[in-house]
Amino acid sequence: MLSDIQDVIKQIIPADDQSILKAEHRLNILTKPPGSLGQLEPLAVKLAGISGTEQPSFTKRRVVVMAADHGVCCEGVSAFPQEVTLQMAHNFLSGGAAVNVLARQAGAEVQFVDVGINGDLSHVDLIDRKVRRGTDNMAVGPAMSREDAMNALLVGIRVAQEAVKNGTEIFITGEMGIGNTTASAAILCALKGIAPEVTVGRGTGIDDERLLHKIAVVERALKVNQPNSADPLDVLSKVGGLEIAGLAGLILGAAANRTPIILDGFISGAAALVAKALAPESIAYMIASHVSGERGHKLMLEQLGLEPLLNLGLRLGEGTGGVLCLHLIEAICRILSEMATFESAGISGAGQR
Repeated sequence: MLSDIQDVIKQIIPADDQSILKAEHRLNILTKPPGSLGQLEPLAVKLAGISGTEQPSFTKRRVVVMAADHGVCCEGVSAFPQEVTLQMAHNFLSGGAAVNVLARQAGAEVQFVDVGINGDLSHVDLIDRKVRRGTDNMAVGPAMSREDAMNALLVGIRVAQEAVKNGTEIFITGEMGIGNTTASAAILCALKGIAPEVTVGRGTGIDDERLLHKIAVVERALKVNQPNSADPLDVLSKVGGLEIAGLAGLILGAAANRTPIILDGFISGAAALVAKALAPESIAYMIASHVSGERGHKLMLEQLGLEPLLNLGLRLGEGTGGVLCLHLIEAICRILSEMATFESAGISGAGQR
């Protein structure tokens, strides 16, 4: 199992330098002042490096929503009860969630994966890869075994591999799991040595009193489990979540197949931290869609070294912010392929003025 993960990690190579240089050159000869498209220009260059072509295009788009439950919910860290995960799963599968709506607008497919929901689910479109029925309460012991964490990672890797085989050209990370902001904050604390009062946020909208309690729960989880910051699998198993592990695997699988993956919000960021710790080269394939309203997300992106494209105060999750960025990605890809150059338009370049 570990060897399977390591084999995938070995397949992750740096972005293509020649395509990066060609994209940079093309951007500089288009009929515009250099750099005038702001953050879209480095995005174009990154996409070119990932895809290996100076004029990339991503028509087959897939949102992968990983869903699982968290034992830490019994500590009262969320504004919603744990059974909402299962209830929302039906909403995703029937096409009624926010990410379904936005994905339809953006021409993306939504794939819902049960990696650890604490309940029974049946639907023709369900991808059933349940590792176990939710995690244990990390405030009193490990959230899951190391083997469970690796199995959930492999779920994400295999979902990515299957999707690429079926033609997927770009991924968006999505998630559902009541309690997952608690686990994500704990992962950030454990991997980066940051205090919980800096990383723990309001999640689904808890009040001040419950926020203080949530911070104390994360502090207790870190003290009880003593996760090893040098061992991302130890961190993932002790204070993580099954859907976070699944998303980390999805990122690794996408990177191994030279496919860009758009990160959504805080939970996706936690998965990205794990993926980067396991395979530093994987960061070249990640795109930060937005900075969310969750307290620790900006800090998380700084730790990843990623610049978000949007800042809209989103904190819904599901992959919603990631899907919104598909419009920006299509826009810059069209700029690269359709915009005239100074020469083709017969316009004097900046150096000739």
